[in-house]
Amino acid sequence: MPELPEVETTVRAINKFENRILKEVIIHNKNLRWKVEKKVETLTRNQLVHKITRRAKYILIYFDKQCLMVHLGMSGKLRIQKSNNNYFKKHDHAEFIFKDEKIIFNDVRRFGSIHLCENPDKHRLIKDLGVEPLSKSFSKSYMKDICKNSNLCIKKLIMDQKNVVGVGNIYASESLFLAKINPSRLSKEVSDNECEKLVKSIKIILKKAIKMGGTTIKDFYSADGNEGYFSLKLNVYGRDSMVCNKCNTKIIKSIIGQRATYSCTKCQL
Repeated sequence: MPELPEVETTVRAINKFENRILKEVIIHNKNLRWKVEKKVETLTRNQLVHKITRRAKYILIYFDKQCLMVHLGMSGKLRIQKSNNNYFKKHDHAEFIFKDEKIIFNDVRRFGSIHLCENPDKHRLIKDLGVEPLSKSFSKSYMKDICKNSNLCIKKLIMDQKNVVGVGNIYASESLFLAKINPSRLSKEVSDNECEKLVKSIKIILKKAIKMGGTTIKDFYSADGNEGYFSLKLNVYGRDSMVCNKCNTKIIKSIIGQRATYSCTKCQL
């Protein structure tokens, strides 16, 4: 599943379409996770794109009065090609056509979605989301507040999108390793000092992933065609039975919240 760094990488790849006219949106398959409304095609025609940004894993394309929300779901990806290029791939469900180039939305499993709204912050899919992990709001004091009375294990807490967005399974395991915190620890038992370390670790891991162009999923490509290579730098995720890079103890695999979790029993207490 494309996670926050992959989505951020994709946004950066399509930022060049800011201040261009979106001539039209063509929906080839309306039956995505939620059926694409007709207004996505009618109200976006010949609209000037003011800004392209991200909230959590939603790509936001702002016009004068509307905002197009695109979610990549489990397998979605965007690619850019020339407007007069008729190359078509199976599962190409939507085209966003500009004068010289177009953005194509491809989604094999069709768990992605496309919406049009006036204010994405009030949209039902976004309004209850937690803080952005790379923002100033995600701080030691914020982490302390959400941890202090929680009986959730720390890995589940940081993966809860109502607490903080975009810390997917791989990034959670890697961040907890960097912070030297066992993923199964109860959140309310995490110390103030550890809260600070965890916040810093999450920011470091996500920034590194973004810098390297994405992560993890073997078939992930950003919209400009660059493949993510962050998986080459992983310390624990997917490395069960291999030795820890820090202490040579074997990495163990456990299941937390039905998700595979990887950790070092010696480095992470």
